[in-house]
Amino acid sequence: MATLFVDKIDPQSGTTLSLGSSGDTIQATAGTTNNLGISEADQWRLTADLTANESPLSSNLARPTNTGFSKIGTGMSVSSGVWTFPSTGLWKIEANVLAILASNDAQIILAIRTYINSSAADVANAVMGSLSDYTMGNTSFLYNVTNTSTHQLVFRVYSLGSGGSIRGDATLNETHFNFIRLGDSQ
Repeated sequence: MATLFVDKIDPQSGTTLSLGSSGDTIQATAGTTNNLGISEADQWRLTADLTANESPLSSNLARPTNTGFSKIGTGMSVSSGVWTFPSTGLWKIEANVLAILASNDAQIILAIRTYINSSAADVANAVMGSLSDYTMGNTSFLYNVTNTSTHQLVFRVYSLGSGGSIRGDATLNETHFNFIRLGDSQ
């Protein structure tokens, strides 16, 4: 096996750089930084209970501060409940909601609402209901973010019945949100 030392490999203009052949494995050694995998991963949590409808969900949001938590890349930013992506790409958005319902007919809906050029649409719901106890709901959406200025999102909480709450905690994940950039825009 020979070792090739170079600082940069550029393909000829208009061509594609290919490494390996069908069936080959390309492996980076331990400690090597590569840009082929996930370049952004972030997590936020609700830090206090929510007892009323909120659209958009804009208060008591923070990244975990627990030992061992880390994010990859720049991470998400949020202002007045509007989330902005740090880069374009195909993003997986996950909402995980812990709730307590006040009665058997209570219902809580958390919706992921996307914004493209000021046009809004709900794209995923986590619906919890029919129990007067703790309940967990989750939902996800693959969002093709082609422009970080026009492609944003909000989380909305509605149909929260009297006496019910969406649970939040500053020290552990109860209601939390994951943002993972899976690859380039499609």
